[in-house]
Amino acid sequence: MIWHFIDSSENTGKYNMDYDIELAKSCRPTEAFFRIYKWNPYCISLGVNQSFDDIDLDKTKTDGIDIVKRPTGGRAILHAEELTYSVILPYNYQFSPREIYFRISNALMRGLEIYNPILAKSQLEDYQPNFPKLLEEPSGVLCFASTAKNEVKFNGKKLIGSAQRKLNNVILQHGSILCGPFHKKLVDYINSDEVTKNILSTELNTKTTELGTILNEEIDYHKLKTCLIVGFELEWQIKFEQPVETFSI
Repeated sequence: MIWHFIDSSENTGKYNMDYDIELAKSCRPTEAFFRIYKWNPYCISLGVNQSFDDIDLDKTKTDGIDIVKRPTGGRAILHAEELTYSVILPYNYQFSPREIYFRISNALMRGLEIYNPILAKSQLEDYQPNFPKLLEEPSGVLCFASTAKNEVKFNGKKLIGSAQRKLNNVILQHGSILCGPFHKKLVDYINSDEVTKNILSTELNTKTTELGTILNEEIDYHKLKTCLIVGFELEWQIKFEQPVETFSI
């Protein structure tokens, strides 16, 4: 298996999601991809089955916040002060989708520990929530209001949110590594009354955390990216090669 690393830098929400889909479509049975990217402008992404009606589109337009649908499931995320990753693997790889999810999370945690030893306290969630029931609650509109099994948390709070989907003959997984608190402003863009928004804000404040908050410092994104690459290579026992090609999205 040939593994490629891609640093896509900052791009629009549509570009980022189209790039992930294009990688999934073009992935050969003998290759895999690990991509790192950011969002410019900041962007709200919705799960593939989530309605745009959940979001105040007039306010996002006024504030210059992009909005896009993800090809994966889950609920709304405000991509801002974060580093986002995606992994594309052939479906016939030696691990099951569940094992791939587990190993990707472990790789990310190894990278975090390399970045700062304090982050060695990160853990995987060992409980799978009842998501159909959660989606009926007000907080069901927010991805980071709950933690799925094998997602990364720190001191009981969600730090990395991930989603996975099988697309044709490949597995696509991507997720957000929270670095700063701006993601919590997602509540401002939810179509709901003020009482519900206050409840949602409390949910995000009590159930999520960010690298900058944990370490009480501004995050060095370049260093973090480098550490994640090393963590991934260690966990998967691989060495990245340059991508075969880049795409014009």
